[in-house]
Amino acid sequence: MKKLGFGCMRLPVLDSEDHKSFDKEQICKMVDSFLEKGFIYFDTAYMYHDFASENVMKEALVDRHSRDSFMLATKLPTMFLEKEEDMERIFNEQLEKTGAGYFDYYLLHCLNTKNYETSERLGAFDFVMKKKSEGKVKKIGFSFHDSAELLDKILTEHPETEFVQLQINYLDWENDTVQSRKCYEVALKHNKEIIVMEPVKGGTLANVPKQAEELLKSHQPQMSVPSWAIRFAASLDNVSLVLSGMSNIQQLEDNMSYMENFVPLTDEENSICMNVADIINLKISIPCTSCRYCTEGCPMNIPIPDYFELYNAEMQEIEKNFTVQGTYYDNLILKYGKASDCVSCGQCTEHCPQHLDIPGYLKKVAKVFED
Repeated sequence: MKKLGFGCMRLPVLDSEDHKSFDKEQICKMVDSFLEKGFIYFDTAYMYHDFASENVMKEALVDRHSRDSFMLATKLPTMFLEKEEDMERIFNEQLEKTGAGYFDYYLLHCLNTKNYETSERLGAFDFVMKKKSEGKVKKIGFSFHDSAELLDKILTEHPETEFVQLQINYLDWENDTVQSRKCYEVALKHNKEIIVMEPVKGGTLANVPKQAEELLKSHQPQMSVPSWAIRFAASLDNVSLVLSGMSNIQQLEDNMSYMENFVPLTDEENSICMNVADIINLKISIPCTSCRYCTEGCPMNIPIPDYFELYNAEMQEIEKNFTVQGTYYDNLILKYGKASDCVSCGQCTEHCPQHLDIPGYLKKVAKVFED
């Protein structure tokens, strides 16, 4: 299996403010091109695109291609489970929404301290093992956003786990919160297949500061900036797949151009990635990946990732007498809650894979764009 996976969390849409307004024509072209080049793995989830990603994959992939020509992964949303019956209900709903018949890879979604406690209380690992015995799941695993210590605990207590999906990129490699390297090393210790998510960190490693871009281009001028991030992750031992959430066909074609016949990074190139990480860390203000897990259920309807993106862009502006970010912020607050409307209920921080102090950052956003 080629090492590039098609992530379905950031599919092309016609309206950036409506995550269900899929550009179905472009998605179908992307799916077809992906399969034609010999790539086969598609990764979706129950909650992606406001709970509609699984539906569109049925239309673009399952209904248009033979079932043995691709592999489909989706996830049991541990963050939404309240009682044991929820697992069966959601799993059957996912089979219906995708029309896939079975799932090649099935994950417990976003295990962290809280979600692991829920999974243990409801017997989620036993549930997915049962689905495997029924032939409805081929491989079982989980996606993970927490400490290496917790990952070691889970893999020790559940050796039946066949793979883990980890956030790995060169910016988070030595990050004390995400712990990319430490989690990777734990997965290696347990000899688990590793699937990488967020290799480009929600686009952060595609749009790097000018100094970082010049460093990358001076070494390989023909390679795109995001190619370094994806190849960094794909070069690691035991990594079977690197997922890329591609939002247009140009991104897809770029990724396929260097992953069709993948060549691992050299030691020198790995060092360059670490140098780029140092440059970015000096510039970045809020390390948000725009996964949007935080927005579902926000009582004040605050578009948190959009505000964070504007704030990061504002912080990189040299001349701040007038910047366009303020205009975009004023546009958004006509439809959504302001940053200052945050009531610090904490639901967003519970769901944030990056463990960000979202209410604290929203205060900074409000200070910049409202004061």
